[in-house]
Amino acid sequence: MDLNLTPSEQKFRDDFRAWLKPNVPALWVGAVTSENRDDHNAYLRKWQRTLFEGGWAGISWPKQYGGRGATLMEQAIFQEDLALADAPHLIGTIGLSLVGPTIIALGTEEQKRRYLPPILAGDEIWCQGFSEPNAGSDLASVGSKAIRDGEDFIVNGQKIWTSFAQMADFCLSLVRTDFESPKHKGITCLLVDMRTPGISVRPLRQMSGDSGFNEVFFSNVRVPLTQVLGQVNSGWSTAMTALMNERANLGTGIQVLFKRNLSALIARSRTVDRNGQPASSDPVVRQKLAQAYLELEILRLNTNRALTSLSKSGTPGAEGSIQKLYWSEMNQRTQQIAQEILGPYGQLSDFDNGSWQYGYLRTRGNTIEAGTSEIQRNIIAERVLGLPKSY
Repeated sequence: MDLNLTPSEQKFRDDFRAWLKPNVPALWVGAVTSENRDDHNAYLRKWQRTLFEGGWAGISWPKQYGGRGATLMEQAIFQEDLALADAPHLIGTIGLSLVGPTIIALGTEEQKRRYLPPILAGDEIWCQGFSEPNAGSDLASVGSKAIRDGEDFIVNGQKIWTSFAQMADFCLSLVRTDFESPKHKGITCLLVDMRTPGISVRPLRQMSGDSGFNEVFFSNVRVPLTQVLGQVNSGWSTAMTALMNERANLGTGIQVLFKRNLSALIARSRTVDRNGQPASSDPVVRQKLAQAYLELEILRLNTNRALTSLSKSGTPGAEGSIQKLYWSEMNQRTQQIAQEILGPYGQLSDFDNGSWQYGYLRTRGNTIEAGTSEIQRNIIAERVLGLPKSY
């Protein structure tokens, strides 16, 4: 695949950069706390609304559903330039990147008309109710039960590690509806209104100080049959569609962020002393920084390879697992190097606004979220290398 920009792609980039310049809001400064979380959420909602009104929300979606029908290269340009512009993250990212594309692929026309416009505008926030206390990356072991009662399902069970549940309006949730079939074949995917009686959310405080993950409890929650996404008892295929969308991040935006972090670390290594000299003069430190740079370059090349593969197949596949496995472990290694270079300064919340402390602690979850490293290795082994299943 030729990764040089065509005239139309260059115009896309120029148009987007011209739009970003006057529209990107000032960066949110400081930590997000329980006291200012509502203000921060309002700040992020306003930013997504701005993107939507400018025609830049859900650019990969088909035009008939409010997107731009952007090509893969245009999506890569979009992600990269958002990162280069220091734009805030999108509060509706689960809806935009995971739920929306899955509804487009498998939803009824009524579901598309009802849910897609509010997702684009950021008016309705979604969470993903897949993981459970005894079924983390092993989604086939989902135990939340949904029993048919007339025109409804009655749902009981618990979800965990549910991002954005504390503010979500809806949840894309997996439940078990057939208790006799093999475990992969008795699952159904539901579009659940989080305001339904019987749903309670309990935030989980992490060591980084965040409370973005949550436990979600379902107690006799009624969900209409019209809220099934896909087919009853065929939720496994619906889940795989959603997860392929989740893991198919092209990596261009995250690559820019990692490069910025590494550049900041290199600059810091010149100001932090080690044995009476700048840390950057220590040959061991220099070697570790060089290794981090090489790994970042490998990420860039892998991103280009994934972009090429996706352009040929048109369908997100196992290359998403390769990317997710690589960047999550690479980021942990880089943040470990940062702590070794910065020493006790890296542990302080008032040193560089606590970015190194937070970055190190937050990376501990990188190899768990969106599928653990172990699961990603199994996918790569089975679907890329053709190895037998691991039992």
